[in-house]
Amino acid sequence: MNTLEQKQTGLQKISQFFVALLQRYLPDPFIFAIILTFVVFLFVMPSTGQGPMQVVNAWAGGFWKLLSFSMQMAMVVVTGHAMASAPAFKSKLAMLAGVAKTPGQAIILVTVISAMACWVNWGFGLVVGAIFAREIAARVQGVDYRLLIASAYSGFLFWHGGLSGSIPLSIAGGKNIEVVTNGAVTAAIPTSETIFSPMNLTILAVMLVAIPLLNRLMHPAPQDTITIDASLLEESVVETPNKADMTPAERLENSRTLSLALGVMGFAYIIYYFVTNGFALNLNIVNFTFLFSAILLHGTPKSLLNSISQGARNCSGILLQFPFYAGIMGMMTATGDSGASLAGVISQAFVSISNETTFPIFTFLSAGIVNFFVPSGGGQWAVQAPIMMPAGAALGVDAAKTAMAIAWGDAWTNMIQPFWALPALAIAGLGAKDVMGYCLMALIGSGVIISLGFLIF
Repeated sequence: MNTLEQKQTGLQKISQFFVALLQRYLPDPFIFAIILTFVVFLFVMPSTGQGPMQVVNAWAGGFWKLLSFSMQMAMVVVTGHAMASAPAFKSKLAMLAGVAKTPGQAIILVTVISAMACWVNWGFGLVVGAIFAREIAARVQGVDYRLLIASAYSGFLFWHGGLSGSIPLSIAGGKNIEVVTNGAVTAAIPTSETIFSPMNLTILAVMLVAIPLLNRLMHPAPQDTITIDASLLEESVVETPNKADMTPAERLENSRTLSLALGVMGFAYIIYYFVTNGFALNLNIVNFTFLFSAILLHGTPKSLLNSISQGARNCSGILLQFPFYAGIMGMMTATGDSGASLAGVISQAFVSISNETTFPIFTFLSAGIVNFFVPSGGGQWAVQAPIMMPAGAALGVDAAKTAMAIAWGDAWTNMIQPFWALPALAIAGLGAKDVMGYCLMALIGSGVIISLGFLIF
């Protein structure tokens, strides 16, 4: 062994094995979506009794159902990039990034910031975590860029146990809850029993310590570390022409007054929204805030347009792949003459081997499997709630616990599902194969913690 090389720890060896394995065999996320499409197609027919053309119709029928959501996610990337590339924002981000002096500190800081941001709002966290990771990569020498981005994405584990968790918020609202749960739940379940329950808070607290530490311990030895040239992360700068040489059109394009007036108008609504709705974040208000923050921070329409143009280049994966996942979801939820869907068959299989003690864990595991094919918290609730909630009630399991088991399962397998990683990967300029080896380790570690949480409480 070269005297300059450091001996690998056991955890480093395991993580590097998975990194090398997935780097070699995990295809581009689009190819992954194609393979999933055919896998689901082949399993749906014998599981639900549907013919090939029925399944194709279900696939095509679902294909465009995520158009609105696809646009929202594209805007998350574009507006987040625009805000983060503004000089005023970058300087503040740089100050926070300056806290990390070593690669280990960088990994821990990125994980914690991303986890906290995702707990507040998943869309906000996805963007902020990736942007912050880029900033740290440009400032901390010797940090592995792949692990840094994977650490940012690992914060996404926390989202469904947080303030924007679609399942706990759905049952807290109580709308159509009796219909959705097939009569198992008849009244709203407050967030004090879900998001702010002792079980959920304990799982979150343990993971907030364990996941950053796990990511830190996975950092490769120097000889295996892959860094990034800081110059590659710099944005191109468009020079502003001399005011005396500007045409009337150029004066408008470089007008600070226009940006200021538009920004004030936007923030007037943002303030009104939070005053009237409280801290109720959703993708629309997050994107609205990002966009109008970018308008003010860039100062001129010309600077904003340049940043938006650069950010839009990162949206190709979202625009291409989200319709295919919508088609997969269409096949997973389509029912045959028996009334069964493939998602329902998977859920029912776990119910059949459960008892009162094991039911929450099997619910969690089944939700993780279903999420792999239906990567949508709301969609997954619609599919699993009619099966798992009545089954839990029959076994004497608390309804809030069953609901949170579905929620945590939905968040859990996002670590090996490229669907949600696309925005972060687009911002980072990496492929799924670059980070999924590390994310697989986060999946294993978090799976143990979450399962123990459901066993103990």
